[in-house]
Amino acid sequence: QVQLVESGGGLVQAGGSLRLSCTASGAINSLNMMGWYRQAPGREREFVAQMSHFGSTNVEDSVKGRFTISRDNAKSTVYLQMNSLRPEDTAVYYCNYHSFETRYDYWGQGTQVTVSS
Repeated sequence: QVQLVESGGGLVQAGGSLRLSCTASGAINSLNMMGWYRQAPGREREFVAQMSHFGSTNVEDSVKGRFTISRDNAKSTVYLQMNSLRPEDTAVYYCNYHSFETRYDYWGQGTQVTVSS
């Protein structure tokens, strides 16, 4: 079992910034992918960004240049620095943990990000 705890969401004005954090605990495998997905009202959950333990990254095109993903393997924590936020970024952001060994996915409870006009 892996538990994921997210923090950093909130209400900001357009053009502002937020930094999300997600810390994993429990039966953590060293070989894993951690990342972020989001779900806006009336839309499906969509991929945002992810980063493996060895540093490979994948970022959705719509947030490239604005969002930066990073991680601290020693702390089992992944971060999402969000700059130049837009109202369309408003969504619940979910942390995801994927084990390369078991191919099992874990999800956080989500943190609300609201960007006002």
